[in-house]
Amino acid sequence: MSKKVTIFGMHSVRAILEQHPERLVEVFATRERQDKPLQDLVSQAQRLGLRVQFVPKATLDKKADNGNHQGIAITALEAPQLTENDLDALCAKAGKAALFLVLDGVTDPHNLGACLRTADAAGVTAVIAPKDKSASLNPTVRKVASGAAETVPFVQVTNLARTLRQLQENQVWVIGTAGEANDSVYQVDYTGPVAIVMGAEGDGMRRLTRETCDQLIKIPLLGSVSSLNVSVATGVCLYEVVRQRHV
Repeated sequence: MSKKVTIFGMHSVRAILEQHPERLVEVFATRERQDKPLQDLVSQAQRLGLRVQFVPKATLDKKADNGNHQGIAITALEAPQLTENDLDALCAKAGKAALFLVLDGVTDPHNLGACLRTADAAGVTAVIAPKDKSASLNPTVRKVASGAAETVPFVQVTNLARTLRQLQENQVWVIGTAGEANDSVYQVDYTGPVAIVMGAEGDGMRRLTRETCDQLIKIPLLGSVSSLNVSVATGVCLYEVVRQRHV
């Protein structure tokens, strides 16, 4: 039986209502908020045949573990967990347009959520992360992702270096980000199938991950800071891919 998860926040709940209504189990809305955006979500849930339970704000606070639930939360069946066994099919379906975002050691839920949101906007095929020493899809990640956690395939793998080699076998060019790289993010051709690998803040990519990459790139830093937040750096890299492919 699928595990049940709590999802809160208007964008995240809307994503489930619109794209995966079959996963919905329960809907909770606060009595204290009666504005139109919330009422629209309540009406949408009711049109799907769901009974909306109106509860005190304190009840929603508890369900959302004091996160910013914006007056609504749902209980839903968790989406099937994707693994490295699903990568060949994802590569085949995306073809030459394949674009993977690989996160090596990103442990902060807010960063993972922000990366998922950017990945959705950039049309990423899937986000890949190791099972160990990495943030998972908890309620905070889902809230920060603003619905993207429900739309972007999230693949958790047991061995990241082996997964990168699997991508390479599927003709995906694996590009890692490193401050000491010779090539700038703006000097690389991203028009073919690519995977962008982002390392953890501070430590960057692990040694074996770095050695498995086909190419390393850097983001030019013209000020005094030595690095960017990983979610910001992800946006810079992904949107250079978007620029080359769609502009």
